[in-house]
Amino acid sequence: DAQKLHNAMKGAGTNEATIIEILAHRTIAQRQKIKEAFKQSVGKDLLDCLKSELTGNFEKVVVGLMMSAPVYDAYELRNAIKGAGTEEACLIDILASRSNAEKKEIIATYKKGTYTLQLTLGHADIYEAGEARWGTDEVKFLTVLSVRNRNHLLRVFQEYQKISGRDIEDSIKREMSGCLEDVFLAIVKCMKNKPAFFAERLYKSMKGLGTTDSVLIRIMVARAEIDMLDIKAEFLKMYGKTLHSFIKGDTSGDYRKILLELCGGEK
Repeated sequence: DAQKLHNAMKGAGTNEATIIEILAHRTIAQRQKIKEAFKQSVGKDLLDCLKSELTGNFEKVVVGLMMSAPVYDAYELRNAIKGAGTEEACLIDILASRSNAEKKEIIATYKKGTYTLQLTLGHADIYEAGEARWGTDEVKFLTVLSVRNRNHLLRVFQEYQKISGRDIEDSIKREMSGCLEDVFLAIVKCMKNKPAFFAERLYKSMKGLGTTDSVLIRIMVARAEIDMLDIKAEFLKMYGKTLHSFIKGDTSGDYRKILLELCGGEK
């Protein structure tokens, strides 16, 4: 594989088809081994070579594929924060959907230290922090949602509905706005059904005029070997069209080809 990639990039022009064929059909672990083999046989860094040969969104997908999961997440977070303005969608996508263990790995990779949250709160606390009071104690909301395990939180959401008479998502929409609302809704949606959360994010990245490529790339790269089949099934169920057909209609060139390979078949 390493030799084929070297051949695809040497001389004038680049054989993108070979790059897609190899990288889109290997696991993260296999791609790391290819990177090592490339360094040994060619004496150059594969990622640097790919960056110098490729451009645009196609390059972004390929670069993402060459990283391990925590490195890619840390890389995306750093890009979202650096420079003028912050890409909140990236922060929300990653931090709301990763497990606490995954977040620890990301933080270790990011080398910004670690944080711990300790709490013993439940459904009554959420109700007290939100609907039952004027104003919302966002910190309490956040700590409950961030630290509890999924099964516990799903029970908390059920109890919350019994106490307050409304779904937790409805309360968040009533009590909060802007970025904070987006964060809390994302955490709740991920707890309830993570593939459905990503299906919705993908749909919103492509519907209407223009495509939010950063969201599309991040999800397709990060979820390709985790839950892509589940995301595709949810996408079809929620929107009546396949994810494959959406990507095909919204992208072009090698960028489209590699995304469709990551997506898998039409079904």
